[in-house]
Amino acid sequence: MSRQINDTILKAFRGEATHHVPAWYMRQAGRSQKEYRKLKEKYSLFEITHQPELCAYVTRLPVEHYGVDAAILYKDIMTPLPAIGVDVEIKKGIGPVIDKPIRSLQDVERLGEIDPESDVPYVLETIRLLTEEQLDVPLISFSGAPFTIASYMIEGGPSKNYHKTKAMMYSDPKAWFLLMDKLGDMVITYVKSQIKAGARAIQIFDSWVGTLNVADYRTYVKPVMHRIFSELKEEGVPLILFGVGARHLILEWNDLPVDVLGLDWRMSVTEARNLGITKTLQGNLDPAILLSDWATIESRAQAILEEGTEKPGFVFNLGHGITPDIKPATLKKLTEFIHAYK
Repeated sequence: MSRQINDTILKAFRGEATHHVPAWYMRQAGRSQKEYRKLKEKYSLFEITHQPELCAYVTRLPVEHYGVDAAILYKDIMTPLPAIGVDVEIKKGIGPVIDKPIRSLQDVERLGEIDPESDVPYVLETIRLLTEEQLDVPLISFSGAPFTIASYMIEGGPSKNYHKTKAMMYSDPKAWFLLMDKLGDMVITYVKSQIKAGARAIQIFDSWVGTLNVADYRTYVKPVMHRIFSELKEEGVPLILFGVGARHLILEWNDLPVDVLGLDWRMSVTEARNLGITKTLQGNLDPAILLSDWATIESRAQAILEEGTEKPGFVFNLGHGITPDIKPATLKKLTEFIHAYK
């Protein structure tokens, strides 16, 4: 007997009217949950993702605890990089670290291609476990975008200014565009395999592309993003694009063949729509507000809900990911408040 899936969020992603505002939260899998913290005492992120039963459990937890309308697969945007020849380590308190950064055309030329079935079978098996047996809401899966992935590969880890990344972009365009092409191919192949395994929506995280101005985005990044979304559009699942500090790029994003634009807290839903944004919008409560008192949380969430529901095509989310100090009880109460809003 087939399971009944709550597809409210898929309707909202497609711009259709829904009987309640659907919600999910970036980084909802893990971070602040005590069950996850206990696991992290024993296993690293990569170790969890390599064990499908364990990874499915972590992915499923927030759906059960918070009552959200979608699960997002527990993994990292760095997950596919070892398959193309990039050794990466997630270091506590730092983030992804790459010992041998990409610095030249020769480095880019050495990068390989991903074969998801043989390179990341554990990711696909986790998706199949969740979608065939465990979830009663859609599974969102994801990939990093070429610029954001490239920034880690070139800088060697997180950066505050992305100077080395921009230096390659400006001074070695041949290497840059080859890198964009190779990462674009990787994203397309990787994401298609996740959809085939059962993912019902895809979010592309271009987390750090807001560091570029509009002209540079248009020249150095937008072409590969257009190619990625054009190819993925054929798969027939909603496609979401999200970045931090990228409000100046919102009109460029609106041009792309993408279904949903994720807003951070710097731009309101009304501002985006007044600019002529025609896509479904997702967002955008500042995660820091969740550390405040409930009256403040409720009033801020209500303001976003009032703006979001002026038109169909709105999904409630945070403006960035959950931080470890946010209480799970707060997220549960927030979800209940969103679902009760009329």
